[in-house]
Amino acid sequence: MKELFDKVSIRCSRITTNAYSTSFSLGIFCLAKEFRDPIYSVYGFVRFADEIVDTFHDYNKAELLQRFREDTYAAIRDKISLNPILNSFQATVNHFHIEDALIEQFMRSMEMDLSKKEYTADTFKEYILGSAEVVGLMCLRVFCQGDDSCYETLKPHAMSLGAAFQKINFLRDLKADFIEMGRTYFPGIDLSHFNETCKKKIEESIAEDFHHGYIGIKQLPRSARFGVYVAYVYYLALFKKIKNTPSENVLKSRIRIRNRHKARLLAYSFVKHQLNML
Repeated sequence: MKELFDKVSIRCSRITTNAYSTSFSLGIFCLAKEFRDPIYSVYGFVRFADEIVDTFHDYNKAELLQRFREDTYAAIRDKISLNPILNSFQATVNHFHIEDALIEQFMRSMEMDLSKKEYTADTFKEYILGSAEVVGLMCLRVFCQGDDSCYETLKPHAMSLGAAFQKINFLRDLKADFIEMGRTYFPGIDLSHFNETCKKKIEESIAEDFHHGYIGIKQLPRSARFGVYVAYVYYLALFKKIKNTPSENVLKSRIRIRNRHKARLLAYSFVKHQLNML
């Protein structure tokens, strides 16, 4: 029966999320139960597309990404896919009326990763919009559950939070992106001469996005607020650790938050949420 296949499909999205991101997995677990599977499905879709452009070096990435794009739209149109990740994603898209424009913007950013090595201010803005901000909007569509007024009010904040998360990912992954793949995302920053001045400029942009995103978190429906806040707290801790790391070390290794610290952050977040102190 189709119901069993749908359960298998969402389980694949859940496994994908748990395998690739401890932080997002815990954040999703802290959402109300009705939101978890839809957000797992969004993450699974985004992760598979990202894997194509970032890791499948021995294959024709452009061809694989185009096939993935076509399969995505076919799944949404037909309301089924034999790819379980796309099958769970189409169910979320159709149920919560996630716009094709958001999906298309995301796919365009993935295409940029196939050829872009250095970004201007304009192309960086476009990349951040597609790779992060629209993903935040997909999730917001789920959290608002068809309430367009809620969505429009929180839309700019969701975009800022997505941008903050992505920029932190870029700082965390400088070594892999620049040294191993030759990518320079931050415009006007010469990573071959990366120093404290460059790092501080990036950090100031992230701090602005974080502040604006946090304002939106406090306005989310309570059923979604705790899970998003947990992800925010984890990324904020990572951001603080990066800020306290010398610029030369940021280029040498990938900065992480230990699981023991994540457990403390989860407990801290739970107490603040329960006491309505966000």
